[in-house]
Amino acid sequence: MRDIRTAVSDLYASGEVFALATVVDTDKSAPRDPGAAMLVSASGEVVGSVSGGCVEGAVYEEALEAIRTGVPVRRTYGVSDEEAFSVGLTCGGTLHMFVEPVSRASYGQLGAVLGAIEGHRPVAVATVVSDPSGAGRTGRRRVVWPDHAEGDLGPGGARLSDALDDDVRGMLAQGSTGLLRYGSDGQRRGDELEVFVQSFAPAPRMLVFGAIDFAAAVADLGSYLGYRVTVCDARPVFATAKRFPTADEVVVKWPHVFLDEIAHEIDERTAVCVLTHDPKFDVPVLKAALGTRAGYIGAMGSRRTHEDRLERLREAGVGEEALGRLHSPIGLDLGARTPEETAVSIAAELVRSRWGGTGRALSETSGRIHRDVPGAPLVPAGFGHAAP
Repeated sequence: MRDIRTAVSDLYASGEVFALATVVDTDKSAPRDPGAAMLVSASGEVVGSVSGGCVEGAVYEEALEAIRTGVPVRRTYGVSDEEAFSVGLTCGGTLHMFVEPVSRASYGQLGAVLGAIEGHRPVAVATVVSDPSGAGRTGRRRVVWPDHAEGDLGPGGARLSDALDDDVRGMLAQGSTGLLRYGSDGQRRGDELEVFVQSFAPAPRMLVFGAIDFAAAVADLGSYLGYRVTVCDARPVFATAKRFPTADEVVVKWPHVFLDEIAHEIDERTAVCVLTHDPKFDVPVLKAALGTRAGYIGAMGSRRTHEDRLERLREAGVGEEALGRLHSPIGLDLGARTPEETAVSIAAELVRSRWGGTGRALSETSGRIHRDVPGAPLVPAGFGHAAP
């Protein structure tokens, strides 16, 4: 619910009871990933989306009913039956939804969860979404931080909590969101009890080096995609917050010096975009970047600049395996010319790198549109796009 957290925070602060509908699982070509969420207020206001329009009407009615009764429900929406005019997904997928009433009384830790998300601190919420045992655990939740956890899961709670805390911390470390299944008494080998885990890892970082007009467009799209964007340049006259209003941070330092200072913060979700195309800037920073765990490292420049850059990096001691990680010239071949178009091509390559797409027009491909990428870190989406 990261993208609707402002509305969630406002309603929660007001003391009003509202409903949250969350995608907890999907099959085939579902339109939204687990974690996508929709808020419905007691007055009928809607914020967010769970299906792009396919089943919103039915989920809306379930949400109002949950507010009225105070009872959470799990629902599944599959392929629509055109003859019966039933609610369903025309894309052929299946959405598994959990709809729950939310209030200060029912979700006392929500304020702390929202504060952690806002402060870029990792936290995960584990909610029991199905309990066939009849033990009344549906809707109970446990909030898990790296160093402690809160929340009563009801009967068998101690055994379940111990197993759950370990499993959830593993998911939180990867930034992943999804279902876990346990036995009715918390056994890991069982599958009667379904627990939906929503990880709110800090937003992935985008490091943009070179305070040029192209950098402003890249920062805009990076912010739109959910990255925490930093623009860095050694020239104070260019590296100003006014020139990069959508960046979370503007740093005036030599790029390689700054990168060395934050190397411990860089992980597989980090995107490094070097837009300086000046050897005295880009060779040192690329050498430093290629020594980190960054998942994407791209550099702008012509093909001639690229070949010259490779030679300079080799002379600086960078090996061929490391050079193979470099996306240069940066971006997909879209025929981009303007800074904004170039930013789109860079963003497209980032998405392709994350999910393993071909980069071709969908009309020229076959098979499933959305690929499963085992182990891929999810970028925050919904109350949680991670995911994405």
